[in-house]
Amino acid sequence: MLNPDGVYLGNYRCSLMGFDLNRHWLDPSPWAHPTLYGVKQLIIQMHNDPKTSLEFYIDIHAHSTMMNGFMYGNIFEDEERFQRQAIFPKLLCQNAEDFSFSSTSFNRDAVKAGTGRRFLGGLLDHTSYCYTLEVSFFSYIIGGTAATVPYTEEAYMKLGRNVARTFMDYYRLNPIVEKVSYPVPRVRKEKSPPFKYSHVRAQTSSHSALKGDKKSSFNHKDHSQSS
Repeated sequence: MLNPDGVYLGNYRCSLMGFDLNRHWLDPSPWAHPTLYGVKQLIIQMHNDPKTSLEFYIDIHAHSTMMNGFMYGNIFEDEERFQRQAIFPKLLCQNAEDFSFSSTSFNRDAVKAGTGRRFLGGLLDHTSYCYTLEVSFFSYIIGGTAATVPYTEEAYMKLGRNVARTFMDYYRLNPIVEKVSYPVPRVRKEKSPPFKYSHVRAQTSSHSALKGDKKSSFNHKDHSQSS
């Protein structure tokens, strides 16, 4: 939790001083962004420690316009690193019925340069993978249906358990995936969010954008400016 003072006041994005903390990773101030500053120093220390293997950074956010859970990742010139980055969200999609792989996207938009995912993706080496895990404030759609299911505290906790289960699957498959070649996803220009919803009927109509998640291919458009 990097925004305890803002959350205490009821904010879900800005700190007590009004800063969007996920835009200040490039040069956080120990006075204005103390949590970011401390975590950044810790991550750099871990990265420089030869005894430590820092393999994953996952920043968890709530999303105000999209449904389901999904991830944002980075784009790399290294083709193999780019391909391997998709393995974790693909495995998570298999474990979690509320996680949408078709809504998962990879980008390097300059606007997102100050996010933890973008900054650390450029700082850490090829053995590290950095993501933003976004989860809807409201609901999710189960693949193959048109019904929206409201998120509850238990549903959020279940997704957390599925993330942990995905780590088990990832490391169990790790010796295998190193030898597997994956098709390179097509990179598309980022567009505005395809929809925003204000009530259940609007959410249900957006099912066509998420239908068939389990068999979908890579999608590189960034749906929101929120992460």
